[in-house]
Amino acid sequence: MSFLLTAVLVLGGIALVAALILYFCTKKFAVQEDPRIAQVTAVLPGANCGGCGFAGCSGLATALVKAADGGSLEGLNCPVGGADVMGKAADLLGMTVAASDPMVAVVRCNGTCTLRPRIAVYDGLSTCSAMNATGAGETACGYGCLGCGDCVAACQLDAIRMNPETGLPEVDDDRCTSCGACVKACPRNIIELRKKGPKNRRVYVSCVNKDKGPAAMKACKAACIGCGKCVKECKFEAITIENNVSYIDFNKCRLCKKCVEACPTKAIHAVNFPTPKPKPEPEQESSTTSTTSSTSNQERKEESVCK
Repeated sequence: MSFLLTAVLVLGGIALVAALILYFCTKKFAVQEDPRIAQVTAVLPGANCGGCGFAGCSGLATALVKAADGGSLEGLNCPVGGADVMGKAADLLGMTVAASDPMVAVVRCNGTCTLRPRIAVYDGLSTCSAMNATGAGETACGYGCLGCGDCVAACQLDAIRMNPETGLPEVDDDRCTSCGACVKACPRNIIELRKKGPKNRRVYVSCVNKDKGPAAMKACKAACIGCGKCVKECKFEAITIENNVSYIDFNKCRLCKKCVEACPTKAIHAVNFPTPKPKPEPEQESSTTSTTSSTSNQERKEESVCK
């Protein structure tokens, strides 16, 4: 009996000493967290998508608090919550946040099944990263979309889906929060974050093929050939050509669409613009016109129709 009592007392003493040590350690090495971090975290959407560049919403909240102590929130943004959430976080920290234009993911490839036919059959792991590691994929274009949907799997908001008819991903403007997950998932860097633009209207080059014109056209009929016609048409110096492919700077573009009309391969796309109204038919000849003139005009009309 005394043996058991001694064992209990010894174990109890050890536990008491350990508890005291832990207590003093917690007091000595305690890290005081700024209460504002919890407040800002509660305001953030909690998506933990990483689109802000930090490991979750708590990481962004910590960065916001530190930045507020430094006097500026510049460069910090929550792509999911947008301006409303950033405004609430700034109010909690007694700061102001500069308004930023909303962004959206854009797929810069128009190599549909008809424009970029298959020349091989890939029989392996059905991911874009795996297919890209093995070579050009199933088409002759080594730069275009591989069609396995890595971007779709990476999107947590169901904002991007594969179109079975074209074999290309399509972005839902209303769902996309420009978190950048699809951009990081694409091994060929064909997805880009661009400004949504006024009324969601955008103009961009839907091609990233860096091959020279003849080789690019052989691989895809809608490829940019770097001819420079779009550059000549743009009066705002928004278009540049590098590595045989054109690029439109969305900060300089004024959405005039002249480059769209000038592109011979239709590689430049204008999105969400209204459909142009059909041109009115020419008015009929006046009844006062002489019979000879009317007959002559009618003959010319018939001749143009035949041509």
